[in-house]
Amino acid sequence: MHVLERAQIVPAPRDRVFSFFADARNLERLTPPALRFRILTPGPIEMRAGAVIDYRLSLSGLPFRWRTVIEAWDPPNQFVDVQTQGPYALWRHTHSFADAPDGGTRMSDRVEYALPFGPLGAVAHRLFVARQLETIFAFRQTAVAALFSR
Repeated sequence: MHVLERAQIVPAPRDRVFSFFADARNLERLTPPALRFRILTPGPIEMRAGAVIDYRLSLSGLPFRWRTVIEAWDPPNQFVDVQTQGPYALWRHTHSFADAPDGGTRMSDRVEYALPFGPLGAVAHRLFVARQLETIFAFRQTAVAALFSR
């Protein structure tokens, strides 16, 4: 299993930041355009424990579907989504929100993930998956900073 962690201070109140992330439609704004990310679940999507969200995206030109289930829902503190269908053997993404000491919101992401295919998955991780995820989350961090600086 691998772990990716990111955190940033967002210059907005926690309720507002959480509400932005609680709207599944905003995921498209936080995903690099090259991934051609689209939500397939008809809206509006009621975010809650047990909510199912279907997506379509493309990695390295290969299209596929991804399904997540909201495993935990604790507004405005945290929520967890888990992949139930998609390219990973395991994907568990914890989104955490806390008041920042100097104002604003400390937003943290922790992704626990594993690739399928044993040794081939390990090679793929070393060659491109780890770097690809870092790029995706760096884009997300930049997009969040731009959206909340307005």
